[in-house]
Amino acid sequence: MTAAPIEARAAFDRIRYAQVWEDADVLTAAMGEVAGRRLVSICSAGDNALALLTLDPAEVIAVDLSEAQLACLRFRVAAIRVLDHAAFLELMGSRGSARRAELLARVLAELSPADRSFWAAQAGAVVRHGAAGIGRFEGYFRIFRRFLLPLVHARRTVARVFEPREPEARARFLEEEFLTWRWRLLVRFFFSRRVMGLLGRDPAFFDHVEGSVSDHVLARCRHAGIVTDPAENPYLHWILTGTHGRALPMPWREEHHAAIRSRLDRLTLHRGPLERLDATGIAGFNLSDIFEYMAPEVLPDVYGSLLAMAAPGARLVYWNMMAPRRRPESLAHRLVRLKEVEDRLKPRDKAFFYSDFVVEEVR
Repeated sequence: MTAAPIEARAAFDRIRYAQVWEDADVLTAAMGEVAGRRLVSICSAGDNALALLTLDPAEVIAVDLSEAQLACLRFRVAAIRVLDHAAFLELMGSRGSARRAELLARVLAELSPADRSFWAAQAGAVVRHGAAGIGRFEGYFRIFRRFLLPLVHARRTVARVFEPREPEARARFLEEEFLTWRWRLLVRFFFSRRVMGLLGRDPAFFDHVEGSVSDHVLARCRHAGIVTDPAENPYLHWILTGTHGRALPMPWREEHHAAIRSRLDRLTLHRGPLERLDATGIAGFNLSDIFEYMAPEVLPDVYGSLLAMAAPGARLVYWNMMAPRRRPESLAHRLVRLKEVEDRLKPRDKAFFYSDFVVEEVR
């Protein structure tokens, strides 16, 4: 497999993810005590950088290769500053709204000229789908939801997914009513590497993945439908319904809105590769799933760059989907796996696409 960096293999000139698909509840729980300290977060759409503000850090540095993804975070910052919580949810798409154009205009007035132009060009899509629904990945799920899911399950069956049940009842519903042969056929087609690369993720993101993507998704359906409660899963809600239902991603919940708003000035945005970030004394890293996109032979250098930024006791938190990645053995003397933390949080992880959740600590 190629060792070329991901920025040389994938396009970053548009919004790929209009919302973050990794669970901020387990992320923030894995970070440990970081109040008053500096954190680094892969930006993506910015939601988990905002979630880290609930930990009361001195600074959160949000890093991304894509200017479009950084624009998503700047949009959120402006929206949180000028909108109340209910209006924010309407604009983002968590809730239905007949006034998104008006709310969008209020946010655009707070943006820089460059960002105002960028988001004005997305205005029609924002009004139709919400600002969290306009990314390539969200468009992929919209095709699934609108055109293919109705061929497999009636609307009432989809609604029943989100009825609160105990785990045994969830297992019966999943096995007897939802995981039908039509569902399995749909997953094998739509969540294949070829279709997902064409419509959802960039094909380069699968360069280091082995095995069947659709088999992986089928297996993870059981985690989403049995181990975790679908009624409390905002990611599953969005995939199947196009909103978050009564569930919300952690940084979008009302109880966090005021704290995040009061700490927005602690965000610093940086465009470029994470390993080239000029920073020291970092107490925690939200690394998303970046190591999956890297060849194993480059990992020691990337880890070395992170260790040069890290304070003693800093934690590295990240996910793997299908490419297993952990600390290189050559750095075992510098990093220790926090297995007890991982084992406690993995069953709670609502980001069901991922097969592994990793927490490592700098010795």
